[in-house]
Amino acid sequence: MRAHPYQDPLAFSREIAALVDRSAVPPALLAVTRQVRADRESGRSYAHALRNCPLDEDLPLLDQDDPLADKYARKTTFVAEAFLQLFGHLVGTPLLAYGTRFNGDFFIDVIAINRYRGKQTGYSDGELAFHNDRTAHQVRADFITLLGMRCPDTEVTYTGFVSGPNLLSMLGERDRHTLRQPYFHTPFDVLSRDQNTALTVSDNHPILYDEHSVRYVDTHTTVSPDTPPEAKDALIALKNALVRAEKVRHRIRTGDLLTFANQEGLHNREHLEINDPDLARTRWLLKTYGFRDRASADRYADRWVGGVPGRVGD
Repeated sequence: MRAHPYQDPLAFSREIAALVDRSAVPPALLAVTRQVRADRESGRSYAHALRNCPLDEDLPLLDQDDPLADKYARKTTFVAEAFLQLFGHLVGTPLLAYGTRFNGDFFIDVIAINRYRGKQTGYSDGELAFHNDRTAHQVRADFITLLGMRCPDTEVTYTGFVSGPNLLSMLGERDRHTLRQPYFHTPFDVLSRDQNTALTVSDNHPILYDEHSVRYVDTHTTVSPDTPPEAKDALIALKNALVRAEKVRHRIRTGDLLTFANQEGLHNREHLEINDPDLARTRWLLKTYGFRDRASADRYADRWVGGVPGRVGD
């Protein structure tokens, strides 16, 4: 690849799209991504895993005081980025980036950052409650894709997922109705607050919306002041439903790709066996956010920043 994914993401995206135009994509990958699209469209599954995905031969051990700057300085090949870009292209989910986070990059490092140790964020070394990414924000990705860059074999961490339909199946009609009202709010995540001190909590929002989408962070989303008593009852019912609902779990190993719905489900991070906490902290996933389709991306066209489609200011 000639284009640089962090310096010229549009050119990088065009180069990847050209691989498809030249019929340079392996048939097996085309078949897999067709199946992913079909499963999502039919509602058969909202989470998928691929094994043995291509990675860069030389991956640096990132400095966890500032892993982003260290990656810029020492990661000189972009095989992983190219594969994530290609996967997003094949499944029809245009990539989304946030202009106020990680310099607006489309490829984000999920790795423990020292200053967030012990905090409820994906950039800590701890577990994460069931949640959507960026719940408090107005613009939220439809899909999240994670690629295992460095996942120590001796340390066992799982990503769990519960789909919106499975969660709703555990709720009664009255509670579903209440959860669709704007009776709730969610604090902004610690990274967002660090970058903008004006961010405290979201506007009032429903927890359930559309057919079976969810906007919720367990232990964080709560009832807003001056809401009716049934709001608290419905929130308790949701917490109980989250415990009972059917879930899937996947242990991301090096070279694994895990992709799942961000709005039509909730995901978590669970430590099953940590033998060496310092080694476990080096776990590195490369993440992309994706819109549901091109039409969804186009709805945010007026919020693009830096002239780059898919990069929003929120």
